[in-house]
Amino acid sequence: MTENKTKETESSVEEFINTVEDQKKRQDSFELLKLFQEVSGFEPKMWGDSIIGFGSYHYKYDSGREGDFLLIGFSPRKNAISLYMSCDIHGQHAGLLSRLGKFKSGKSCLYINKLEDIDKEVLKELAKASIEFTLAKYP
Repeated sequence: MTENKTKETESSVEEFINTVEDQKKRQDSFELLKLFQEVSGFEPKMWGDSIIGFGSYHYKYDSGREGDFLLIGFSPRKNAISLYMSCDIHGQHAGLLSRLGKFKSGKSCLYINKLEDIDKEVLKELAKASIEFTLAKYP
């Protein structure tokens, strides 16, 4: 079994955000920091070199692979801000996504260019739904 490479670290979240070259992404990152902390109730932690996570859960797949991962989080990447959430985006959470605004999606990530492109209140609802979805799946 391969081990999950993305693990919680003791690195400083604020120091990491301050290294983000794009001023707008840096500003949005500090705003997301507050928003995700408020919604989750967890302190931000660095996961790997570039992901900021809030809370964690233990997963175990049918294949036997298991590990720990962040409940919700984000990363200010060069091309977009990646929002890490475990929602059922094609099922029960599709309605929320339809109200979110401008984004692209992957399996468990949403990609936004800037916070002004999305509705932050809908993002809060989506983050709460993601936490509930994940904890129900991996109690």
